[in-house]
Amino acid sequence: MNPEDKNSQNGAPAGYYLAIDIGASSGRHILAHLEDGRMVLEEVHRFPNGMVEKDGEMVWDVDELFAQIKLGMKKCAKLGKIPVSVGVDTWGVDFVLLDKEGKRIGNAVAYRDGRTRGMDEEVYKLMPEDELYARTGIQKAIFNTIYQLMALKTKKPEQLEKAQTLLMMPDYFHYLLSGVAVTEYTEATTGQLISPQTKVWDMELIDRLGYPRHIFQKIVVPGTEIGSLVEAVREEVGFDCQVVVPASHDTGSAVIAVPTDSDDALYISSGTWSLMGTELMKADCSPESKANNLTNEGGYDYRFRYLKNIMGLWMIQSVKKEIGGELGFGEICEMASKCDIASIVDCNDDRFLAPANMTQEVRQACRESGQQVPEGLAEVASVIYNSLAKCYAATIKEVESMTGKKYDRIHIVGGGSNAEYLNRLTAKATGIPVYAGPTEATAIGNVAAQMMTAGELADLKAARACVFRSFPIQQYACE
Repeated sequence: MNPEDKNSQNGAPAGYYLAIDIGASSGRHILAHLEDGRMVLEEVHRFPNGMVEKDGEMVWDVDELFAQIKLGMKKCAKLGKIPVSVGVDTWGVDFVLLDKEGKRIGNAVAYRDGRTRGMDEEVYKLMPEDELYARTGIQKAIFNTIYQLMALKTKKPEQLEKAQTLLMMPDYFHYLLSGVAVTEYTEATTGQLISPQTKVWDMELIDRLGYPRHIFQKIVVPGTEIGSLVEAVREEVGFDCQVVVPASHDTGSAVIAVPTDSDDALYISSGTWSLMGTELMKADCSPESKANNLTNEGGYDYRFRYLKNIMGLWMIQSVKKEIGGELGFGEICEMASKCDIASIVDCNDDRFLAPANMTQEVRQACRESGQQVPEGLAEVASVIYNSLAKCYAATIKEVESMTGKKYDRIHIVGGGSNAEYLNRLTAKATGIPVYAGPTEATAIGNVAAQMMTAGELADLKAARACVFRSFPIQQYACE
């Protein structure tokens, strides 16, 4: 019997799998099972997330996030749908430190906090920038773990001295669930401290930077079963299950869910960030790759997510919060599509990372470049959407120049795949048809990794075929 079909006996699911998918603005619990060879999803809990200010830092409220994790698991118990396993995915680069008693040290500082300002120069005093890229293959972003640790070493050395354990954000939640401290590979690679050759911590780099090597935990791959729930969690949620680490970086999970049968697919994981690229079997750490600002993040089965990190829908999310009122993103998209403003901004400019006011920042960027200054929500949104499409088109050319391949389609997955206007603009700007969906790619990739571990899906190829069968894909032709 095909592993992916064994659930169809008597029409009952062989098992439920729980993806806890936490993004920068919200989190949700998605239960999934296989039914007649198709994946069926059910959202059982959703909760808000966001950075808050504490002790002069922008931080994540990880205590509240873990309370919400347990609350969603309780809802599974109330539904009578006990998962075979559970896995958590989040954004990249952020981490917590634990002392020898396993207690958290300091705040769970968020990547948009200003503590890393100037830390790149401190790192480059010890490891030149070109050498750093050649060793790690990771695109420079001032908030990467490597720079956050330098900020601690420089400004709060007592925290590093006290630290016994460093856990990336999803690893921390897996630790709270299981009591096992390990670091998942795809998440770890985002921090710029993993060797793409050995696939583990680059201890020579870590030593040169003066970070304590004992805090870095064993690297495990997506699909690793690390144990069952600790007793306190088991009693609180009302059941026991296995903790299986997925590709715990959200983009790592989303890429698993790209519905393609090709190893040469081009994708955009579209959400708060737009991660655009392809998969490589070997990292490209060349000077030319660095010049194009491309990164080699770890993927499932030791593939490399060769991509560019683009500012993404964070810009629209911020503008909506500032001047969008009660309007939904679909309504904002529709309003923007009716505008006729040609102004373009550089979405990757650091000025858009965490401005005091995104709307004013976009307007100011247009003013400084001598372009028409957008007025009102629709025009500001139109500028952002058109700018993203232009950025996507430029990125395709960069990826094609590095891989020597021509791509005949773009797969857009994640929440941004619902942005119809942006999808149309992307097809037009790139001259390549766009295939949009599935929307819940991150949660789907998370549960797919768990299902592969359980043997319900045979491998990555079977998982992607299942995704293609299970969810609607919308096509946008290039004009």
